[in-house]
Amino acid sequence: MKHSFVRPLLITAFLFAASITNSFAHSPWITLQGGHYLIKRPNDGDSFHVSVEGHEYIFRLYFVDAPETSAEFRDRVEEQAKYFGVTVDQVLEVGDLAKQFTREKLTEPFLVRTCWEDAGGRSRMQRFYAFVQTRTGDLGEQLVENGLARSHPATARPEGLTSAAAEWQKLMALEQKAKREKVGGWGANENRMTIRAQLPESEKGIDPFDKFFHPGGETTAPAATSSAVTASLPSEETTPTVAGLLPQTKLDVNSASLAELQNIPGIGPVVAQRIIEARPFKSADDLQRVKGIGAGKRYEKIRPFFN
Repeated sequence: MKHSFVRPLLITAFLFAASITNSFAHSPWITLQGGHYLIKRPNDGDSFHVSVEGHEYIFRLYFVDAPETSAEFRDRVEEQAKYFGVTVDQVLEVGDLAKQFTREKLTEPFLVRTCWEDAGGRSRMQRFYAFVQTRTGDLGEQLVENGLARSHPATARPEGLTSAAAEWQKLMALEQKAKREKVGGWGANENRMTIRAQLPESEKGIDPFDKFFHPGGETTAPAATSSAVTASLPSEETTPTVAGLLPQTKLDVNSASLAELQNIPGIGPVVAQRIIEARPFKSADDLQRVKGIGAGKRYEKIRPFFN
């Protein structure tokens, strides 16, 4: 029984790692600092509304799947219940606990990393996949280690993320740990659903993607003390910015997307939107007339990024 379970996992891990190796980055990754959790009815453990600098987004966590909070999609709920070895009512309760856990973890400002990969969903607002770093660690890892979500590599393909396969393997190890400790959904049949992980590996403030976003060997402060997580909402001067991945080719000022504009150091959501609204430009030199840029240091900082 154990062999038949482990073999599919190993095969899946191999195929997933291969898909990451062959992936290519179309959308550059950006880091959104100072995220704030928005209380919305559709939120659940792995998908939720976020506010950054007054802009609202919906993000879905990469690589993890938390149980549903309603039985609207019966087939999906039954599949989740079967995975955890519990009843439908129990898995819905785990989903509610996961939702509560995420809300509690995101009471303080947090960091979001995304390449704007579409995550589908039923909302009229587009939803994107992301990694979320809390003050104490990666949110996806924390959910899995506490038995409130399962590792789920099929959720998406994060383009260009070279450390993705290693992260999924870590999630599988955390899931096995949660099973052994019978916490969260894995402890539902032993009345241990609300028990949390012992000596949690995911609560050490480690950023699992730090090396990817700082390939030059730069170091950043742990999440527990990093200004990227604990600071108030950032200004236009600081973020959102590229996480160590500047554009390899210069942008066309009249066709660059909102995400590409926000990827430039010194351009945040507000200025990016103003640039789009001020089009067309005769040349990128005309960016000086955009409110918030002018002819000063900000213009000098962003001008090299355009043709």
